[in-house]
Amino acid sequence: MTGKYDEIDLSRIQTVPIRERGSKVTLADFGEPVKGGKAFSRWIESLPNQLAVRSLKDLVRAMRTAVSGRDREIIWMVGAHVVKCGLSRYIIELARKGYVTTLAMNGAGLIHDLEIASFGETSEDVARNLERGIFGLSEETARTCFEAVAGVEEGIGIGQAVGGYLFKNGAPHKGESVLAQCYHLGIPVTVHIAIGTDIIAQHPGFDGARWGEGSAIDFRVFSSRVHELGINGGVVLNVGSAVVLPEIFLKAFAIARNLGAPFDRITTCDIDMIRHYRPHENVLLRPTLFGGKAIQLTGHHEFMIPLLYSSLLS
Repeated sequence: MTGKYDEIDLSRIQTVPIRERGSKVTLADFGEPVKGGKAFSRWIESLPNQLAVRSLKDLVRAMRTAVSGRDREIIWMVGAHVVKCGLSRYIIELARKGYVTTLAMNGAGLIHDLEIASFGETSEDVARNLERGIFGLSEETARTCFEAVAGVEEGIGIGQAVGGYLFKNGAPHKGESVLAQCYHLGIPVTVHIAIGTDIIAQHPGFDGARWGEGSAIDFRVFSSRVHELGINGGVVLNVGSAVVLPEIFLKAFAIARNLGAPFDRITTCDIDMIRHYRPHENVLLRPTLFGGKAIQLTGHHEFMIPLLYSSLLS
């Protein structure tokens, strides 16, 4: 067969205002970080020193060691549910206290964070909006994403471009945005998209070249930090990403190994509500073959992240 294959005509797409779309999550649903006090410390110490309790204590010890050590990395890889479940404030506070040195997210994580920063709400009812023919077609979400990612033209990645846009342009709720606050703190946020998996690809204004280039830049930034992890030691956490971020990490790990990073002083951790193949292989098993420790904690994010936060700061 010669010639081009037929493509769908996205110019015919009809978008809707975000208020008409509806959202299931607002800032009123977000959790409020509370430090672990003496009562919390006594409670933690009263738990049996077995299995998940021991694993949590090992993770806390590794993260505290990384914070106190020189040039050690604490890399967070977070799926979109970490944002949409109202946990952004915990991540931001941990970043301020040195417990986040690099943060990677997928495209859905960016969209949820940008909607929270810009509109104070996120997470539509997928089934209902599929029936209405409007799923993923919020006009303001796409427009803001496309304006924000224009910074890629300056040679920076998606995370830095969008974080800078939200922070410098005064997004109404930028204080609640992981992207904006990490930008303000000088902490790299890298965004790793897969074209066709995120709602922005449904919109006529989606520029695959720009988003692809921005994601490629972010992969190189992320790989640089993984290389530092392999050289100096530290911690990497995968929280709620079953496929994309574990695969990104393994490729960055391979680059760092090729460049001579030993990875003999690392702790890797996977936190999710169920256990998946790729996080087990790509985050826990393969990266710790050369030394270090692998930790798996299973539970809902909305419990596990506040528990980790309070344990670190108790």
